[in-house]
Amino acid sequence: MKSDDKNEEFKAIGIVSKPLKDKNISVLNALIKWLEEKGKKVFLDKDTASFAENFKGTVCRKSDLPNHVELIIVLGGDGTFLSVARIVIKKNIPILGVNLGSLGFLTETPLDNMYNSLDAVFTGQYKTDQRLMLRAHVHRQGERIAEYTALNDIVINKGAIARIITMSTYVDHKFVTTYRADGLIISSPTGSTAYSLAAGGPIIYPDLDVIVVSPICPHSLGNRSIVIPASCSIEITLESQTEDVFLTLDGQVGFTLRANDVVEIKKADTTIKLIQNLDRNYFEILRTKLGWGDS
Repeated sequence: MKSDDKNEEFKAIGIVSKPLKDKNISVLNALIKWLEEKGKKVFLDKDTASFAENFKGTVCRKSDLPNHVELIIVLGGDGTFLSVARIVIKKNIPILGVNLGSLGFLTETPLDNMYNSLDAVFTGQYKTDQRLMLRAHVHRQGERIAEYTALNDIVINKGAIARIITMSTYVDHKFVTTYRADGLIISSPTGSTAYSLAAGGPIIYPDLDVIVVSPICPHSLGNRSIVIPASCSIEITLESQTEDVFLTLDGQVGFTLRANDVVEIKKADTTIKLIQNLDRNYFEILRTKLGWGDS
């Protein structure tokens, strides 16, 4: 889902960085100075601020950043980006991901193109992708006990010592199958190139309005990934009598499941806005990350 909304003035800029060391600390400080020289108000989360030198702007909790800023710059990798995506979903604040290492699927702007990209953003010469997010509700004995949002995937998986787990799965209240597997991945198009791909799932173009269901090491070879419309609701009931099963969100947030817990997963009501790198397209990123064409 693409958008070309360029009405934002972007006067207040948030920066979230992965833990920094060596030269990347100078990258952060140079960026802060550059933004301030352009008259922007800079906001840092507490962890990022610990690397900033003589910072006189506003420091707040990461979860509070969306209440103060109009744009967030992520310095790091896709993991850092995912942590930011979950906190901006209700504010629809655009995110520019700058990769401090190798090219990322989400932090797709290389460091050497950061300032050019920001200049383009501040002059309205940019495009955005509206990325589908997933929302999960956990029900226990008929009561909703937890709610989470994820950009990449929502995963039910067993712990290191648990046996194969059993999960009955429904789509729009229609029975699909009872999976016996190491786990189950519910992926957005954005997350189709992450854990889902490693489990044998398909690569989904990020604009498509679909959800992928992929079993992890299924007991039956006939259990394969399926792609369903994002308008569908997925219900998964954990049938295994074990306490070593977890619900994880984007591989970063976890919740322990019990037998007979029901996980309901739907497309979230809102999306996140990712600023595109105009110098690279999606297929170029795929070729680079997946090594297509390498001898």
